Amino acid sequence: MIVGILKELKNNENRVALTPAGTQKLTSRGNNVLIEQDAGEGSGFANEEYEKSGATITNKSQIFKTSALILKIKEPLPEEYAIFKPGQMLFTFFHFASNKALTEAMINASVTCIAYETVETEDKRVPLLAPMSIVAGKMASIAAANYLSKTYGGKGVLSSPVGTAQPAHFLILGGGNAGKASAEVALGMGADVTLIEKSEKVIESIKKRFPKASFAVSTPENISAYLKESDAVIGTIHLPGSRPPKIVTRKMIRTMEKGSVLVDVAIDQGGCFETSRPTTHSDPVYIEEGIVHYCVSNMPGAFPRSSTLALTSATLPYVLELAQKGEKAFRNKELLKGLNIYQGKVTNRKVAEAHNLDYTKAESLLQQQP
Repeated sequence: MIVGILKELKNNENRVALTPAGTQKLTSRGNNVLIEQDAGEGSGFANEEYEKSGATITNKSQIFKTSALILKIKEPLPEEYAIFKPGQMLFTFFHFASNKALTEAMINASVTCIAYETVETEDKRVPLLAPMSIVAGKMASIAAANYLSKTYGGKGVLSSPVGTAQPAHFLILGGGNAGKASAEVALGMGADVTLIEKSEKVIESIKKRFPKASFAVSTPENISAYLKESDAVIGTIHLPGSRPPKIVTRKMIRTMEKGSVLVDVAIDQGGCFETSRPTTHSDPVYIEEGIVHYCVSNMPGAFPRSSTLALTSATLPYVLELAQKGEKAFRNKELLKGLNIYQGKVTNRKVAEAHNLDYTKAESLLQQQP
């Protein structure tokens, strides 16, 4: 199979979808790998490293024209919508539930869309989302601590205690991969941490890992009460394939002390704060209701080397399977979960519900294939 690797266009997105080591594994199995000029540069991988691994350095047009499988990191941008060919497989983060225009564009182009974020194991793990959730979670606490600085409009509270000055109070919403990573870093900085999670079972398991943190069950009343006391709030709510609920309302945010910070890790899927809107690494924050909002929609792009190595080690087994088997790879139930759009039909129920579109079960379409 011809596999194409594109250079990312999103603001300050320096990750790349395949490392030279991954390229070598693909080419050693008889696949042809085309990589766009300088696609790996932002992650520290030179063109020459890919060439030594057996790849051909080329341009975007040639990749779109000849590749059966295209690998990316982030969703296609509007200037790329019309370039795809019907039946072409695209494996990337899509986050369709927060972007109806992208969803409709991929439907109209009849692209086979496999979303990293909805590939799911039998025990409900999301192995391709997990490493980036951990990076974003760790970053979230760092960003919160930074933007609490008066320099950026924050209230001027240091995360760590100093003399008689108390540490900043961090409120973390959600106890998944990102939430736990946020708690780890915030506690490491010396912050006072409260984690709110809807599952009491999850809370019990996290308590053993973070004995110095406080915990509460997620209810509107608990969120509202803890919000008022918090200097920084980190939202990590995730529902695979769906928009997260807006568990923090504008009314709640108005009760917070001015200069507090909100970090919305869930912004890729639409965000979990009512006042959230996507920002970029070049313009990461805005102030609304007197609160500093950090809502960068590709947070791990700020640490591309670490993020690329972590992500591509997770995606490579699936990439190899797609490259060797083509659409027969969807017999793998984990990859089948990742199939969001196929033959111009939405094959992920939650994406269809998010945009009031018709849903088609993927199996019924795949059974029609020879």
